[in-house]
Amino acid sequence: MTPKLRTRPPSDGGAGPVPVGGRFVVAGLTARKAVRSGVLWGYVFGVFVASSAYSYDSIYKTAAERRQLAHAFGSNIATSALFGPAARLDTVAGFTVFKVSMTIMLLGAVWGLLTSTRLLRGEEDAGRLELLLSGPVTRRRATAQALLGLAGGVVVVWVLTALITAVAGRSARIGIGVGSSTYLALAMVATAVMFMAVGALTSQLAATRRQAAAAAAVVLGASYALRMVADAGIGVQWLRWVSPLGWVEELQPLTAPRPVALVPIVVFTVVVAAAAVHLAAGRDLGASTLPDRSNAVPHLRLLSGPTGLTARLVRPSVIGWWVAIGLSGLLTGFVAKSAAGSISGSSVQSVLSRLGAPGTGADAYLGLCSLILAVLVACAAAGQITAGRSEEAAGRVDHVIVEPVSRARWFGGRVLVAVAVLVMSGVIAGLSTWVGAAGEHAGVRFGTLLGAGVNIVPPALCVLGIGALALGLWPRASTVVVYGVVGWALLVEIIGGIGALSHWVFDTSVFHQMAPAPAVAPDWTTAAVMTAIGLGCAAVGGVAFAARDVQGD
Repeated sequence: MTPKLRTRPPSDGGAGPVPVGGRFVVAGLTARKAVRSGVLWGYVFGVFVASSAYSYDSIYKTAAERRQLAHAFGSNIATSALFGPAARLDTVAGFTVFKVSMTIMLLGAVWGLLTSTRLLRGEEDAGRLELLLSGPVTRRRATAQALLGLAGGVVVVWVLTALITAVAGRSARIGIGVGSSTYLALAMVATAVMFMAVGALTSQLAATRRQAAAAAAVVLGASYALRMVADAGIGVQWLRWVSPLGWVEELQPLTAPRPVALVPIVVFTVVVAAAAVHLAAGRDLGASTLPDRSNAVPHLRLLSGPTGLTARLVRPSVIGWWVAIGLSGLLTGFVAKSAAGSISGSSVQSVLSRLGAPGTGADAYLGLCSLILAVLVACAAAGQITAGRSEEAAGRVDHVIVEPVSRARWFGGRVLVAVAVLVMSGVIAGLSTWVGAAGEHAGVRFGTLLGAGVNIVPPALCVLGIGALALGLWPRASTVVVYGVVGWALLVEIIGGIGALSHWVFDTSVFHQMAPAPAVAPDWTTAAVMTAIGLGCAAVGGVAFAARDVQGD
């Protein structure tokens, strides 16, 4: 984010450094980074919505099948509490909203708070904001401009989501108009807007980016808990109106739109953003509104070598991924028995068979849902590559390799930690799915689900290896490469699942090479091949990293 500098001419009355780009340089630089990630998430959200609509129309073809689905989930209090009310499940619009809304709402909120804290408190922690403030901009204006730049990223997510949904909705089978697509996209990005503001506020309150993100995550967790209680069918529906997630739920896109719910969303965002700007003007650069523990006892565990340092640095994000994977597994196992009832005797069986998961029981449903868990673990692998690239780009790797630590040792340590993270992720996925399934007496054994959890690790190891290879050969493109592999594989699976691709394209997906356990037994031979490819690519990447110069942004 470091801008080029110029010197004021003497007629300006000074010769201080001024960032090139005028008085809105902070907004421009922030927008550039926010838009970059906004393009990715706008594409993901749009494809998720469109694929959900197409899959519903392809899977539930008759009115009887759609009524059966609505009966299985429409009055289920547990699914309502976890995912929100299931209205009009016998229609494409109702099913699409039910399937995507809570997932996109939570992903949008997490993206918003992480992006906000990274581009506000993170830039301040790195010392780059200090250089920008040397120009004609105050802390108040810098924060306001940063919020303006963040808004640019949200707009990109909204436009892409609406555009992809509208294009898919032009099909007579889907029937979602442009206006409805725009409103749906607005509802889906509303949480991102609110939690960007929350992240901006906690960036002023907390002393570090990690503390700011953790505080914003607490707000998100409390919002979800309030909404879950409100939808649990115990007569406290009014609690939706005290939860930001509840406000978004009340928008009811595609089913029974209620734009009045936009009022608390707008008011909350404006008030929280204004508070962030006000607090930024009243504190010193690098300080925090809430006091930091400056005399805390030092914790030196894991700091005896580069591998331990890597484990300590990635610990916060890894814990976040493990929580997400564990909750997803728990929810999947919890609804497996009910979902199996809606599969029996419907055309869903043909789709499951096409994806390699024959049968009608809970194990067939869990085999299909293993793709979701596999995608989460693969994204965790991509995150490890991104974290390694960030360490290099920020110049922190230099301080490690100038000591008696070889480049190969640093690179190998990061790969080793990442492999351990992914293996543990698979174990957590299997254990949490078993806990959810056992709670509903779904009849799937512990060993079977533990093996299914380990089964989702090899595709992630393959993704990790490809990312490590890109990090060694072409570091500035490593993030694009690794997320591109995950995005392509997911897109192929989604489109292929409705029978729209040849097997040649289908085979390019790392997820398609994974057996949909526990519907079928894991294919450990193919899993070993994917693991070998991943580790081989990582080894080549390590050799390339040791032979090249360290590269910044």
